[in-house]
Amino acid sequence: MATITGTQHHHHPTSLEEVRTLWIGDLQFWVDESYLNSCFAHTGELVSIKIIRNKITGQPEGYGFVEFVSHQAAERILQTYNGTTMPGTDQMFRLNWASFGIGERRNDPGLEHSIFVGDLAPDVTDYLLQETFRAHYPSVRGAKVVTDPNTGRSKGYGFVKFADEMERNRAMTEMNGVYCSTRAMRISAATPKKTTAGFQQQYAVAKGHSFP
Repeated sequence: MATITGTQHHHHPTSLEEVRTLWIGDLQFWVDESYLNSCFAHTGELVSIKIIRNKITGQPEGYGFVEFVSHQAAERILQTYNGTTMPGTDQMFRLNWASFGIGERRNDPGLEHSIFVGDLAPDVTDYLLQETFRAHYPSVRGAKVVTDPNTGRSKGYGFVKFADEMERNRAMTEMNGVYCSTRAMRISAATPKKTTAGFQQQYAVAKGHSFP
């Protein structure tokens, strides 16, 4: 089967329910579109795959985007594959929605408020952390579990981004001590300049990405 690497149309979702593209991260340098195509093509719901590469060196940046025919198809893949072992490797699939906060203060990306979440269980993924908060706070834009770059394992802490400062402030109080997986979370304020710099950078592409 030929590798699908592009799409002939531009899909601009206006709400999370319309998002049908997944972000895939922590990719090893050898992973290419052909490999990911072999992972997902059998679903019959794959539209396109794009691995982000450095514009100067052409080397993969370690993440990409996988588009499916519908939000429901993408959600099934997210729930089925996230945290499972990638074929032929000892590495786990790391998947999340490719777009956060679509249509919500879209033109002002500066209005984001983050919290630090510690004491996370080893099996907590970006998606699980995000959904744990999104169930209570609609303005959640995304979550990031920090991993060891060498092993890919969770370091036991992460960050959650909110569009609404009031919800962020409520979450710091209301979610502190709440269980995510098997451990109670420890929540504190995120330090924007240092602690969340990598988090914001990683999702800057995901938020503004459109397929060529």
